Amino acid sequence: MKEATLRSQLAAFGLSEKEIDTYLTLLELGEAKTSAIADDSGVSQRYVYQIAEDLEERGLAIVKDHATPTTIAAVPPERAVEGLVSRLRSLQPGLKSRFTEAATQTASFNVIKSRQTVLKEIRRIVDSANEEAFLALPHYAVEKLEEDLEAAFDRDAMIVLHEGAIDPQSPEVAERRFDGLAHVVRQWHHDMPFVVTAEGSSSGIVGERRLLRSDDNDREAVAVSESQVVGSMFGAFQGGFWAAGEEVYTGDPASLPATYTMTRPAVLNAVLAQLGGRMLRAEVSGYTTDTEEPRTVTGRIVEIRQGLVEPFTNSFPVENSLTLETDDGERLTVGGAGAFVEDLRANETTLRPVE
Repeated sequence: MKEATLRSQLAAFGLSEKEIDTYLTLLELGEAKTSAIADDSGVSQRYVYQIAEDLEERGLAIVKDHATPTTIAAVPPERAVEGLVSRLRSLQPGLKSRFTEAATQTASFNVIKSRQTVLKEIRRIVDSANEEAFLALPHYAVEKLEEDLEAAFDRDAMIVLHEGAIDPQSPEVAERRFDGLAHVVRQWHHDMPFVVTAEGSSSGIVGERRLLRSDDNDREAVAVSESQVVGSMFGAFQGGFWAAGEEVYTGDPASLPATYTMTRPAVLNAVLAQLGGRMLRAEVSGYTTDTEEPRTVTGRIVEIRQGLVEPFTNSFPVENSLTLETDDGERLTVGGAGAFVEDLRANETTLRPVE
């Protein structure tokens, strides 16, 4: 098994990068002092001891602190795997119970008629975003959400904003407003219906624009927490509103290397890096779309399909994908969790600069 695949599988069991470094080194050494493990793994000696205790709790290592000096031994792989399998089996009754309960739950659709309640719900959606948030809002609502957007931005969530009811601002003005607040901003002079979605289409709200102006009307908004419906809301956002107006701001790409568990933020940052003249490589762990087999690939990014940043290169509204060329010359397309056109559905994508 290739090391990249082995590391990906260990990560699936909850091991961090440093825990994986330490464990793989320990397997090679068999038993060693913390200083030797630190030297070979690149993990600090003080941290090695802490990691060793965590590995011992997982049944992967034995800390022999009854002797001097303390040594750490790897549990034989066959015994370690048996322990992991036993733990997984012990989870089955509880997981089955939770699954049965979840199956009986219904999607949540809440009709909202109050402006303050709508703003509160939008704040809740933005405040829950750790990976991405998409907003189509009039400028008078954006002004009320600036602190929430800034906090989400600081959490490294991708913020994509379509601001309505405003004439497109100059690049200088837009940069002063949106630096540290959003990653991509388009502006349109029309006051349009509002749409807000976040975190892989699990939460969203859509409503009539006049509801955000005052409570003195009969307009309504609908808050949704059903992935398929909210996914359609995102499609409406990108396909119906996003291309309208004018792109007034794009931020800097994230510092590299950077790892993403969702594909759209990875695609966006790859585009921003590309616009800045940087060439990138990507390591992708996921599943093939045709056979559902796990696969990890690494290659140079040779094409990006997206409709978030100009110039748009997507062939349909919600297409956001990377094309990789491996060192062997194989070309593979990579999409997100719901991909069906691409070769791979990515669970994790790491972007690195081409050295």
